[in-house]
Amino acid sequence: MPSSAPGMVTARQIAESLGVAVSTVGRALADDPRISARTKALVREAAARLGYVENLPARMMRGGASRLIGLMLPDIRNSFYATIADAMSRCCDAAGYQLVISIADDPAVEARHTRELASARVAGIVIVPTAEPAPETRAILARFPHVQLLRRVAGLAPVWFGIDDRECLRAGTTALIARGHRRIAYVGGETRYSTGAARLAGFRQAVAEAGLDPVLATEHLGPPADTRFGADALRSVLEAELPPSAIVTGAVQLTSAVLGALAASRSPLARQIAIAAFGDEPVFGWWPGKLVAMAMPVEELAQSCGNWLIERLRTGAPLEEHAYLATTKLSFRLSGGR
Repeated sequence: MPSSAPGMVTARQIAESLGVAVSTVGRALADDPRISARTKALVREAAARLGYVENLPARMMRGGASRLIGLMLPDIRNSFYATIADAMSRCCDAAGYQLVISIADDPAVEARHTRELASARVAGIVIVPTAEPAPETRAILARFPHVQLLRRVAGLAPVWFGIDDRECLRAGTTALIARGHRRIAYVGGETRYSTGAARLAGFRQAVAEAGLDPVLATEHLGPPADTRFGADALRSVLEAELPPSAIVTGAVQLTSAVLGALAASRSPLARQIAIAAFGDEPVFGWWPGKLVAMAMPVEELAQSCGNWLIERLRTGAPLEEHAYLATTKLSFRLSGGR
């Protein structure tokens, strides 16, 4: 048995506590059929009592499978990604796996974290990729079962689970237009991300379908998780020569930033502007103004993604091309009148 780190209980210590051979302990922990059920139970009880932690590389060398699944997220500061992590964790736990969460929204950090997950011998990876993953990231992921979540990048896994971002923003913008708004500003994420490009396309589609003058549909694009950009965009909207009567947001963090900046603004227009907000965060409930919240089935999406990957890991089936669009539960929460 490989030696353990200082302070960790070894298989030899378990063997000594039971008066059996070290090889017996190793075989019992590996569920070897040559070891009796009674001995396996005694070994596992002793291992639990002493706080034994199995050496993962050693177990895999004996033919054991990894029970770790990596989840790579760009951010976890809002309940959108937190809900994904929670749902995925429960999904993995129910199937006997453990979720390992990594936060990376920079190609260099993404590459390093991917390398560390591979070093830990994860069974699979669910990734919300950066816009341009490094060659190292692509090469490593090519050797591991992996699924793209929300964002979609060419050259990575052909398996993708996401939201119909275009339809979501088209529906949210149309809801404002139906309430009589004609001057509408869009504050959304950069189009270098697949999600940002699709959401902007949905906004433009709604404007075109309604026959609105595109000059009155202003666009403000920036980092989707940068609250400073969201606040700056809001100030530009309010200071425009012909301010809009409504704003559509294209990211959860930008929604928070816009609402916060509106609340802090001294402009008489701030409380009159209607909002079509991407996401339906619990914290948005404080806003007393006009709000249409675009709620996505995030938990369902994460569970579907996790279950799909785990089933492929369990059966050994190849990860053939698959795309899942979560659209069935798009809903709106209305407040503040028109």
